[in-house]
Amino acid sequence: MAEVAKQDLLVGVDLGGTKILTGVFTSQLKLLATAKLSTKPERGFETIVSRIARCIRDAVDEADMNIRQVRAIGIGAPGAIDTESGEVIFAPNLRWKNAPLKRELEKALDLPVFVENDCNVCALGVHEVELEGKPKSMVGLFLGTGIGGGLILDGRLYGGFNRTAGEIGHMVIEVGGPKCGCGNRGCFEALASRTAIFRRINEAIKGGSKSILPEFLKPGEDLNDLKSGDLRKAIRKGDKLVEKIVEEAAEYTGIAIANLINILNPEYVVLGGGVMDALADDMMSIIVETAHDYAMPGTDQGIQIVASKLGDQAGITGSAVLARRASKN
Repeated sequence: MAEVAKQDLLVGVDLGGTKILTGVFTSQLKLLATAKLSTKPERGFETIVSRIARCIRDAVDEADMNIRQVRAIGIGAPGAIDTESGEVIFAPNLRWKNAPLKRELEKALDLPVFVENDCNVCALGVHEVELEGKPKSMVGLFLGTGIGGGLILDGRLYGGFNRTAGEIGHMVIEVGGPKCGCGNRGCFEALASRTAIFRRINEAIKGGSKSILPEFLKPGEDLNDLKSGDLRKAIRKGDKLVEKIVEEAAEYTGIAIANLINILNPEYVVLGGGVMDALADDMMSIIVETAHDYAMPGTDQGIQIVASKLGDQAGITGSAVLARRASKN
């Protein structure tokens, strides 16, 4: 491999409530190496910053490079972000309020750090790498434990007036529906996220419906400990309850996309996240059909609704895109 020039590397960090995933990239966004650590949010802000720094050093070491070859670091963090100061205003999964992530990580590594919302950087990664930056407009929709989104408008990440645009998961699509973690009722996230799917399966089993999911549990576990991949396994084994509830989540997702098409009319809607990684084969045809059924006639013509292929690497890839763009300014 050709020698990487001084300060030619980019580091992308996907910071979540349970894990830190870090990737080292060339300036052409070729992934060289990754490293992963558990987040341990219960240990507090300073410990997490230290663990992020350690994970970055591990990834650079895994790439057989030197930390001094890194040009910039991008981080996708959950919650509301002040992108100017790099402060995490509020991240409940990390137990943070007004956390100066950029400042403290720059102090720890003596390198420029740029912070953005995690779903926004996932959208950046999909747009820049998977779609090669071609669409002028794109909605990234990420279904996992919750549901998040990112908006690309006129080829640029759109943050909105308060820099909080893209909270697609909190679009209300069923008035008086189930309560959401945000406190509202009937949010998209409360109807189609992994958390919502397992909640509905739990309720159905308690009401007497049959499912093989309990057979997947280890001693001391409950259904909330299972993963999206377990839903796929259950469907493959003929579990009609799981199949029905997953299909209903796909229909809600299609309705949400129809609303986005009517309002934003993006060239692409790209779906990602853990639920889609595991269940795209079961959900995508229903999502696409429902979106076209509910979109206003004519508004959906030519719009591409596709599943992302970046999978678990969307966050680190988008964070590296953020680092590359921000360090050029």
